Amino acid sequence: MLYVQTEPMIFDTDVIIWMLRGHKKAADTIEKETERFIAIQTQLELFKGVTSKSELRLIKDIIRDLNFTVLPLTENIGYRTMIYMEEFYLSNGIDIGDAYIAATAMEYNKPLITSNIKHYKMIPNLQLVTFKP
Repeated sequence: MLYVQTEPMIFDTDVIIWMLRGHKKAADTIEKETERFIAIQTQLELFKGVTSKSELRLIKDIIRDLNFTVLPLTENIGYRTMIYMEEFYLSNGIDIGDAYIAATAMEYNKPLITSNIKHYKMIPNLQLVTFKP
């Protein structure tokens, strides 16, 4: 997918995982952005996938070396997450991690780039950018 993005984006966990697996398109997509953001939930999800201290260091180094700004959890993000869970868990099966990431994107008014559009499409006014691996 070729797109012109002028506004800094929040990267969903899946795009980072594609990059970590050596996917060139994911790496190029991340690299071409001058400002890179992730929700703290994404950092936690990446940490959850590690199996050793060296993998944990690698994740931390990548976040630092690629100059990702990790957007913190705020009271408003927590509140939005709760609303998304109430509204969309039973009807759409949104999980808490995706609700946190969506709430972060909404709170910071930034588009979210993801290959998992179906996880987020039910949330009104959430700006989504599709990443196709």
